Amino acid sequence: MTDETLLKRPLYDLHVSAGGKMVPFAGYSMPVQYPLGIMKEHLHCREKAGLFDVSHMGQCYIRSVNAGDPAKALEKLMPGALAVLKPGKMRLTLLLNDEGGIEDDLMVTRTFDADETLYVVVNAACKDKDYSIIEDKLGSQVVIERLDEHALLALQGPQAESILAEFAPEVAGLSFMESTMVTLEGTICRVSRCGYTGEDGYEISVPQEEASAFAERLLRHDDVEWIGLGARDSLRLEAGLCLSGHDFNADTSPVEANLNFVLGKKRREAGDFPGGARILAELANGALKKLVGILPGGRAPAREGAEIADMDGNIIGIVTSGGFGPTMGAPVAMGYVPADFAADGTDIQLIVRGKPLPAKVAKTPFVAQRYKRKKIS
Repeated sequence: MTDETLLKRPLYDLHVSAGGKMVPFAGYSMPVQYPLGIMKEHLHCREKAGLFDVSHMGQCYIRSVNAGDPAKALEKLMPGALAVLKPGKMRLTLLLNDEGGIEDDLMVTRTFDADETLYVVVNAACKDKDYSIIEDKLGSQVVIERLDEHALLALQGPQAESILAEFAPEVAGLSFMESTMVTLEGTICRVSRCGYTGEDGYEISVPQEEASAFAERLLRHDDVEWIGLGARDSLRLEAGLCLSGHDFNADTSPVEANLNFVLGKKRREAGDFPGGARILAELANGALKKLVGILPGGRAPAREGAEIADMDGNIIGIVTSGGFGPTMGAPVAMGYVPADFAADGTDIQLIVRGKPLPAKVAKTPFVAQRYKRKKIS
C-alpha cells in the first residue's frame, strides 16, 4: 500500500505533530516510535505511564436478533465461557475454525445494557475477517454494530491508575478485566482495565471527535508519554503475550499456543466448540509442538522467522516473535518446538545470520505481569 492508500485514524495529525514516525500497519498509517525512541518509550511505560493509540483495532457491539443472550451464540464459535459473564466483566477468548485453529483472539465484555449487549474488540489485521466469520456463522442469531467512529487509547504503566483517576475517580475501583462507562472531560467513554504490555492500565474507547483533545489532556501530565508500535511489541513480548498472525494462526490450536487458560472448565467437559475433538485430544495427550519462551545467549536477538535447532544442528522449529527486551537488558523470543524440547531449561540453538547461537527454553512471562487483580479473602 502507498502512503496515499493507507487509512488514517482520528489521531494521525497529533502523531505527526509529536514527531511520530508513521509506518504501514494492518492497512493503516500508525506511529512506530517518537523522538524519545523505542528503548526509552519501553522503559517509560514500565516506570511511569505510556499512552498508545490503538484506534486501528476493531470495536463493535454484538446483540442478539431475538432479544436472547448473544454470548450463547458466540460460544458456538469460541471455547471461552462467555454466557457466565456478569455485567462489566470481560474475557479473552479465541475465534476458532472447524479444525480447531485460531483465526484470532478477541476481548468480549458484557455491558450493563438491559438488552445483554456485548462489547467486543478484535485485532486490526483481522477485523473484517472476524466480522465476516461471525456474520456467516451466526448472522441469523446476532447483529454486529461496528464502532468505527470511536478511537481507542491505552494508558499503561504503574502510574496509569492515579493519572486516569484525576479525570474519573471511579476507575481506581476497577480490577483487571473489568469495564464500565465513565465521563471523562465531559464525554461518556468506555474504560476497561486491561492492556497488552503486562503492566496495569486501561483501554479507553472515546468518540473520535473528542479523542485528540482527551489525548492532549493526558499528555500534559508529566508522567505520560506517547508510546509507538515498536515499544508496544517489545513490552508485550517481555510479558509473554501472543501476537495474532505471528505466534498463532489458523493452523494453530489453543493447546499448541499455550492458551489453555481460555478453555472454560464446562466448555472442556462439553467439547461443544469448533475443533473440539482435536483440542480435547491435545489436552489429554499433549500437542506435538508447543509455543515456548526462549532466552538467546549473548546480545544478538533472533527475529521472527529464525530457525530453531537442537544441539546436534537439526532444525526443529521456528521463532515467531523475537527482539531485544529493554527491561531484561537482553534478547528474548518465542517460538515453536516439538513437545520433547519444550521443558524449561532445554538447550537449543538459534540460527541467526547463518550462525548457530546458544539459547535456552524459558518460562514466560520474561517480565512479571503487574495487573491489578481482586484480592481473594
